[in-house]
Amino acid sequence: MAQVTQDALTPTYSASGTEVSVTLTVHSDAAFVADVLTVAVRDAGGAVLDFPGVYDIAIPPSGYTLTTAPKSFPAGSYTIFGAYAVDGGWYDLPSTAMVVGATDPTGSGVPTGPGAPVGAPGSPVPVGSVSSAAVGPTAGRTLTWAEEFTAPISTERWNSSTTSAYQYGSHNPAGDKLDWLRPANVTVAGGLATFTARPGSELLTSGQRAWDTGLLTTEGTPEAFQVQVGDYLETAVRLPSGLGAWPGLWTWRDGDNEIDTFEYHPDYPSRLEFTNQIRQRQHSYTNPAVVAPLGWVTVGTAYGLHSVNWYVNGSLVFADRSGVPAGWTAYPILNLSVNAGRYHPAPQSPDPLTFSADYLRVWH
Repeated sequence: MAQVTQDALTPTYSASGTEVSVTLTVHSDAAFVADVLTVAVRDAGGAVLDFPGVYDIAIPPSGYTLTTAPKSFPAGSYTIFGAYAVDGGWYDLPSTAMVVGATDPTGSGVPTGPGAPVGAPGSPVPVGSVSSAAVGPTAGRTLTWAEEFTAPISTERWNSSTTSAYQYGSHNPAGDKLDWLRPANVTVAGGLATFTARPGSELLTSGQRAWDTGLLTTEGTPEAFQVQVGDYLETAVRLPSGLGAWPGLWTWRDGDNEIDTFEYHPDYPSRLEFTNQIRQRQHSYTNPAVVAPLGWVTVGTAYGLHSVNWYVNGSLVFADRSGVPAGWTAYPILNLSVNAGRYHPAPQSPDPLTFSADYLRVWH
């Protein structure tokens, strides 16, 4: 295997609240293609705060320079280092400290951009378009499938009544869920899909009263769309506020193949949960400036053979370095579950719970 040398990594100072791009220069003793090249960031507690990387990038002896998309960090001391993936493994380059001060010595102010909270839904993107972004999860990828929620739910594309992920198809008390799936509980208006959960009339085998709620899956439909290895799946969602709400975007096929792009519970109001159920890798991403009840946030997952990578508002926040099996495919599921109370509080009142999504898009 080629030997990679890190030639430069700058800057090593930033200001709190001010976005910074890091430039990494590397070269190899023999040309090869890395699956991923990124600048990794770890805070004092070891949390993964990596900059967005680039994919399938040639690293020649003459060198390659990566300038990352900008990110901002709270004041503190961080460890940064180049990292690349190839042939199933990750390799870390020499590290250095990056100090983030409380003030900006350049007087450049506080910009906006990746990592800032999403304030409003976005605009539709035509399928077949290639991202012009220089960096980020969609860089160089083609949009291959999209649901913009600008028309009523199509039964050619979506199944809203059953899923094989649920023990009884329409409900799943064994999963600590009060869900009873009702197609009418997913509505579309104003370019948004809204999932609503309300107390229902059914009694679950657990003895608890079910809540009627909404779910969308491509499983069991004429289109039968599946995500696959190499895809990047993204959604923009407005998080719920009521205790008991449990929204998520995840995948399922043949009793497994589950990758959770995100799960959210309002009892942990600033936390998103990411899980590769196939490889048993999990990460809790906590950021009160980005994740909050009734706030909009964009979350996406890139399904790589060597790493499943999670992005929040376009920035890489977790790489599991485990990936998915060769040939992996699965049906996407977007839904609002209702907690039964074992791990998170059940609803505290009969008031409806709501969760909205602006779009689902898949790039390859």
